[in-house]
Amino acid sequence: MAPPGFLVHGILISAFMISCVSGHQINYRDALSKSIIFFQGQRSGKLPTNQSITWRSDSGLSDGSTENVDLRGGYYDAGDNLKFGLPMAYTTTMLAWSVLEFGKHMASELHNAREAIRWGSDYLLKASAALPDKLYVQVGDPTADHKCWERAEDMDTPRSVYKVTPINPGSDVAAETAAALAAASLVFKNIDCQYSDKLLATSKKAFAFADKYRGKYSDSLSSVVCPFYCSYSGYLDELQWGAAWLYKATKNLSYLEYAKSIGVEGDSDTFSWDNKLPGTRVLLSRVDVINEMQHSVIGGDEAVSGFRQQAERFICNVLPISPSLTVKYTAGGLMYKLEGSNLQYVTSSSFLLTTYAKYLKKSKATFTCGTLTVTPALLREQAKKQVDYILGDNPEGMSYMVGFGEKFPKRIHHRGSSLPSIQQKPQAIGCDSGFQSFHSVNPNPNILTGAIVGGPDEHDSFADDRTNYAQSEPATYINAPLTGTLSYLAASFNP
Repeated sequence: MAPPGFLVHGILISAFMISCVSGHQINYRDALSKSIIFFQGQRSGKLPTNQSITWRSDSGLSDGSTENVDLRGGYYDAGDNLKFGLPMAYTTTMLAWSVLEFGKHMASELHNAREAIRWGSDYLLKASAALPDKLYVQVGDPTADHKCWERAEDMDTPRSVYKVTPINPGSDVAAETAAALAAASLVFKNIDCQYSDKLLATSKKAFAFADKYRGKYSDSLSSVVCPFYCSYSGYLDELQWGAAWLYKATKNLSYLEYAKSIGVEGDSDTFSWDNKLPGTRVLLSRVDVINEMQHSVIGGDEAVSGFRQQAERFICNVLPISPSLTVKYTAGGLMYKLEGSNLQYVTSSSFLLTTYAKYLKKSKATFTCGTLTVTPALLREQAKKQVDYILGDNPEGMSYMVGFGEKFPKRIHHRGSSLPSIQQKPQAIGCDSGFQSFHSVNPNPNILTGAIVGGPDEHDSFADDRTNYAQSEPATYINAPLTGTLSYLAASFNP
């Protein structure tokens, strides 16, 4: 017998669903586990024997061969079979930051989170091996790839290799690579010193390359990175972000001086693979930096208070009850920034709110947005509301994490998930023949566990339709920031 229901915003909500998704009933620890497993479904290269997502198999084993370089491994960015360096490096940075801030809350998932980071950092080391002469930033021809719907294991499109050089620079992607390697070096510092040292040394090379040869990589490689991952924000934000992470990894004040001197002006209410300004400002606002700066040569607390103030202006711009709110919220309560893959901005902003709440609590501080007093509890409550929405507490009653809850997207825009696995159908599925599955109304045969899709529209409506990539496509950079927030929520509500 079905449980009784009632109307919310004109939608029939069952009492059973409410009991599963509201309040403290959400199993954040299960969501955390699944969010990390997702990265296994995005792996390229030779897969390990402990691979959990078993419908995936080895792929891209000749990547880099056209340039006589080993570029096997790494992550496919989303639902395609391409490896884009900028979002992959950002993904690695955010996974590492999640562990650095909230790893103590991850319990048994800490090892798995480190493995996800290492899969990314191993690849970034390979991509950086030819520095200071070149940095490899992409594998795969996007035009050819997007004309096909085929499994990664069957790829027969060109695995073209693209790089930035002194003549064709890419400060943005190089500085993000530096940030990722520096952040990862901190994750492994106390458990694999030799690997950590290698990551940090390579990070310094990547940053020096980014700073010396300045330019947007989407100017150098416009035809293959645009419109997919154009550097709309320019490269100064990445230079500042990379310097911030190198300061954090080395405690060398010259990197902090650099971050301050780069002078990136203006506020932003968007933190993403493209725009690093809010992330840098939160990272450099932490209380131990403030204390260290008080006795430095570049202005003491005043020198870093600018970052703190900028971080707080970002927060004032995204808090729904703030008088200086600049982003939209749906009627159901979801932060809504852009039509395409909107949940990436929700997960990244929620991470910054949770992290800044930690910093505020440590320093026993609050701040104001006009007449609103902002406390750590307020920031954490807002982050929790956004995560709860993603996990099912929304007008659709839909969990936007695949495999989590009773109702989740079944027709995601993802080639490997939508096509029969090679275990089910060993024969190759060609470029064109895969579109039969693409246009099918049937659910995907393979569950990409833990994947966060692009999410609902501004009216809280979601089309479970793989042809609607803006809503149904997952991406590594949507999941990565969520890992940290879920770790905090799991420790707080699922002890």
